[in-house]
Amino acid sequence: MSKQKTHISYRRLRTPRVAAVAGIIFAILWGASYVLIQLTIPPIPLDKGEWWANQAGKISLGLSLLPFAGIAFLWFMGVLRDRLGYLEDQFFSTLFFGSGLLYLAMTFVSSSIAGGMLAIYALDPDLLANSGAYLIARAVSIQITTVYAVRMSGMFMFVLGTIWMRTQVMPRWLAIVTYGLATALLISVGLTEWVMLVFPAWVFLVSVYTLILNWRAQSEKGQDGMTVDA
Repeated sequence: MSKQKTHISYRRLRTPRVAAVAGIIFAILWGASYVLIQLTIPPIPLDKGEWWANQAGKISLGLSLLPFAGIAFLWFMGVLRDRLGYLEDQFFSTLFFGSGLLYLAMTFVSSSIAGGMLAIYALDPDLLANSGAYLIARAVSIQITTVYAVRMSGMFMFVLGTIWMRTQVMPRWLAIVTYGLATALLISVGLTEWVMLVFPAWVFLVSVYTLILNWRAQSEKGQDGMTVDA
């Protein structure tokens, strides 16, 4: 019997219980990157880029964190899908994947534009300062991040809140909090740049709660095993 269970037909790839840590990693890396960039770049979008000379290193550090944050976010999406299991619905899954991947893609595009400006500045600072490309690139980057990406993150949260309310794989209070924060992201665009931090804070909350649930399930499983052995 033991030989039969080792056959490949009995094997199943399982999600590591600690995979929920990926959401915490995303929240920390993305939040640190955003705060670092926001504190470095002046709030006036029509400046000529004089600040690049003293702040280029900080911008580069902030941008270098984003790819790793994106990888962690993909793991976080996998954890959420694994928790749904057989309750997964094709309609809501399409919205879930679409909004999550669009958010990530827009974040990468915005950071790539900023990285491109940084590369041009490293080659020829005067070229960046005297060309209109800097103003256009910065305006496009701001629009992608604070208008489109933030709405996709709100959509991502709204879909998950609906899934959790219907399937009850997460507590009702967390779904309600998710609805409230998603609504704030959808309607508060343009009020303040710091609203972007709502999403990583929410990811952090969900990841911590998921870890707690996983540890509780593991503890209960261990206690049941000890009872059976006794």
